[in-house]
Amino acid sequence: MKIAVYARVSTDKQENGNQLDQLREFAARQGWEVAVEYVDTVSGSGKKSRPEFERMMLAASQRQFDLVLFWRLDRLSREGVRMTLTYLERLDSWGVAWRSYQEPYLDSCGVMKDLVVAVMSLMAQQERIAISERTKAGLARAVKAGKVLGRRAVLVDVKRARELQRGGLGLRPIAKKLKVSVNTLSRALRAA
Repeated sequence: MKIAVYARVSTDKQENGNQLDQLREFAARQGWEVAVEYVDTVSGSGKKSRPEFERMMLAASQRQFDLVLFWRLDRLSREGVRMTLTYLERLDSWGVAWRSYQEPYLDSCGVMKDLVVAVMSLMAQQERIAISERTKAGLARAVKAGKVLGRRAVLVDVKRARELQRGGLGLRPIAKKLKVSVNTLSRALRAA
């Protein structure tokens, strides 16, 4: 059986390696051929584009594989009940099976499968909301404690940059001379 593996982490501070290693090992034990791997580093909330997820769904609609294997349901989607069920129903309608490595009991839910998936999707969505609320509370507390958030300020010698421009240099060489990025230099010149 040809399968696709889908892995997702929410931030670039996390790593997909653990998911991928376990999924590959599981597929090998089942005797499945991993035809393609799709890996996203983006929130599963549906607020941002997930290019690999979209590629996977397109390939599934074209029956390029027989099954999609993902680590957990919340790695597939944290968009809530409706969208999660919609994705799974689309896979079913295309004749592409799906399997959650961490949730093998989904395979034995029978007619209750949609209900179990709905409850799990709701829990995943609530966890996403809770994470967001904890993050906002932590940022508010940090600001209240006097911490300055965001990138450190980069000072640009605009006067020197203008002199170099008048001397015929472009933005890239000027940025290199001033040891700042081209974007930082551009912003400083626009603001001046």
